[in-house]
Amino acid sequence: MLAVCTFGVASAQPDVKKAAKSLFTVKSFDANGGLVGSGNGFFVGENGEAVSNFSPFNGAARAIVIDASGKEYAVDQIIGGSEMYDVAKFHVNIKRSIPLAKGAAAATEASVWLLPFSKSPKAIEGKVTRVEKVGSDYDYYSMTLAAPDNVVGCPVFNAAGEVIGMLQSGTGEQQYAVSVLMAADMRASGLSINDPAMKLTSIKKALPDDVQEALVSLYVGSSTLDSLSVSVMVDDFIAKFPTSVDGYVYRANRAMAAADFAAADSDMQTALKMADNKCEAHFNYAKMMFDKTVYAADKPFDAWTLDKACSEAEQAIGCSPLPLYKQLKAQIVFAQKKYDESEAIYKSLIDEGEKTAENYYGLSRCKEMLNDSAACLAMLDSAVATFSRPYLKDAAPYILARAQMLMSMEKYRLAVNDFNDYEQLMVTLVNDNFYYLRSQAEANGRLYKQALDDLKKALQISPANTLYLAEKSSLELRVGLKDEAIATAKECIEANPNLSDGYLFLGLAQCNNGQKAEGLKNLQKAKELGDPQAQDLIDRYSK
Repeated sequence: MLAVCTFGVASAQPDVKKAAKSLFTVKSFDANGGLVGSGNGFFVGENGEAVSNFSPFNGAARAIVIDASGKEYAVDQIIGGSEMYDVAKFHVNIKRSIPLAKGAAAATEASVWLLPFSKSPKAIEGKVTRVEKVGSDYDYYSMTLAAPDNVVGCPVFNAAGEVIGMLQSGTGEQQYAVSVLMAADMRASGLSINDPAMKLTSIKKALPDDVQEALVSLYVGSSTLDSLSVSVMVDDFIAKFPTSVDGYVYRANRAMAAADFAAADSDMQTALKMADNKCEAHFNYAKMMFDKTVYAADKPFDAWTLDKACSEAEQAIGCSPLPLYKQLKAQIVFAQKKYDESEAIYKSLIDEGEKTAENYYGLSRCKEMLNDSAACLAMLDSAVATFSRPYLKDAAPYILARAQMLMSMEKYRLAVNDFNDYEQLMVTLVNDNFYYLRSQAEANGRLYKQALDDLKKALQISPANTLYLAEKSSLELRVGLKDEAIATAKECIEANPNLSDGYLFLGLAQCNNGQKAEGLKNLQKAKELGDPQAQDLIDRYSK
């Protein structure tokens, strides 16, 4: 049963001895230990939940509360705050706290009592002169009350000895109080860390009580907080939700990013023991091993292998045959070069109704590795067909993959069409290499003007790229733009005079432009720099 403090009201002086045990003063400090501010507050829960004015927390890195007996306790978490109404809710690291009883609102002309914090507190009677609604329909009181200095945040009681408000700053006998419920009702939510008031303090923020909301906090915090704060938040999540697999996965992924695979492995082993959802634990463990083995193969960790990853994936499938789990196994066995087995899994997923672009793409990769180009292209067609025009960016990777496959099959103009669609989707992200690739498809498809335009775009992004310059000079010569080919070849030589390509295309262009003597000299230079084509060209134009 909740223990709460009230005091009996008499005409002269209420009994405040019990209520005084719930009050404290707040002191806050910056990162260097300097005093930031002080205020008053009181407990509203028996597990350390407390409220006070917000001002001391603004700019603070650490805070303590000091009770009437002089004992100090650390504020370990901020739950909520409002700079506008100067109220805050937080958690105090205390074994047990005695909360004040919250009561019904007071009406105009009602008597109220302010209880200042002190070793020998004495209630001060006042009268409500006005009641307004603020915030989410909370009461805001105007009062005539002779308040002493430094009592902002102290409780205001009704005639039943129940707290109804927290004192705000006032002048003389004109005082104000906001409903205690404004602070007491504060709850941490998934987006609390983005609240403007919460950003004003670097004291640790409380996680929501709901695990899904807490996961939102982790997600938001991962992109907005510094690395140390995120680590603390993840540790807090695990401590608060020890049977949720998500906390262990978050921490293990952070260890993975730091190449601390032993720590990641330890967290996932703990997840397998503690988590309610063993299937998700096995799946995430398998995925981490797969990602590390495939994408960080240069960083040895013998405990993780593709065989073990496959075993974990199979255990996940064994307890819950979700398509996502099967898809991971298909990726693992593909990495093991078991293309027939991977193909069979993707086929079964598609047959079971999982006709997704990702599954068709996975199947296309298997067909490619099994040297079945026609089937590979058909699967890429199916992957792209899962989207409809006008395409969204989700379709871009599959359109690009099909363009590259079409190029390898010498279907150049069809490849150009896909490259064009890809550019429209990713116009702000395409780079010089994209324009170079498309120019190759265009040149092979005899779309020479488009090819030259794309080479120019590639060179705008990377002006000194000798590959692009050599390709442009070669193509200009191919379409009879001899002077342009000579100029481009000279740019190539200027970019890298130790490369044979510039001299080769300059010599070839000069020979075709009636400048045979100069051309042969440059072809000879290309030969000296090791170009294997130079001698044949020298022989041809020396006749």
